[in-house]
Amino acid sequence: MADHELAREDDHVHYDFDRERDPVLTIDSGETVAVECVDAGDGQLPPDAAPEDVQAVDAPGHPMTGPIAVEGAEPGDTLAVEILDVSHEGIGWTYVAPGAGFLPEEFPDFAVHTWDLDGDVGYFHGIEVPLHPFPGNLGLAPAEPGPHSTIPPRDVGGNLDIKHLTPGSTLYLPVEVAGGLFSIGDLHAAQGDGEVCITAVEIPGTVTVRLRLADRDVDGPQLDTSGPFAPAGHVDGEVDVRAVAGLGDDVNEASREAVREMIALLVDETDLTREQAYMLCSTAVDLKVSEVVNQTVVVTAYLGVRL
Repeated sequence: MADHELAREDDHVHYDFDRERDPVLTIDSGETVAVECVDAGDGQLPPDAAPEDVQAVDAPGHPMTGPIAVEGAEPGDTLAVEILDVSHEGIGWTYVAPGAGFLPEEFPDFAVHTWDLDGDVGYFHGIEVPLHPFPGNLGLAPAEPGPHSTIPPRDVGGNLDIKHLTPGSTLYLPVEVAGGLFSIGDLHAAQGDGEVCITAVEIPGTVTVRLRLADRDVDGPQLDTSGPFAPAGHVDGEVDVRAVAGLGDDVNEASREAVREMIALLVDETDLTREQAYMLCSTAVDLKVSEVVNQTVVVTAYLGVRL
């Protein structure tokens, strides 16, 4: 049982970071909090959502639960955020929105998939994707007067989308305002490194964290984690990892080429449409920088699920 519980009621949910926002909960260093979070669609998507439902979502930013103040936290301190547990509620969404994502010109229309989540597996058009839930957006209030968007990450955290912040991990953040003012949201049941279509498996759920002051100097996010580091779904000897390489003058160009090649592979070898393949890449394909030293950058896209 956590020391505190913080429900996702309206008074506890906000859509930006602001040092002037009053905390909804104040705790002692080392205490635990079970935090209920709204999904990135702000609870506005129905089961079996259609593209028009995604188009109708009206939210000014990521819905964040908090802020939580830690007694005694002062600028110059470091706050350790221990991720103890992340639970889903059996449903999630992945969607494409025009003008967003890594390949916006190639995917100009709304698209969406509603995931059936069962334990540690999610289902995508007959493909089983292992789940490793984590919070995508978690951070402290910046020192600069706000409000500040929840979209770009900052030195004090925020929209990091680090898929390795699974239970057992610890994130270290520099404190810039009294109390720290910690908020959390944007839970993901699964995500590929890159989150290329702009969404992962977006879920409502509960994340339990321990917040404590740490004897560690940091200027930006640092983390201790045990992964997972293998491509989604990969189990030695059971699933062959499929991979394609993209080449380019910089990391972005090479990454886009790798994603295009993986989409083409998925469309060729499955019954997925290009939009569905794009969403699967966002939730289960990892992008790794393979080479940067020989004039041309190489980025490799890995997929470990059974097709």
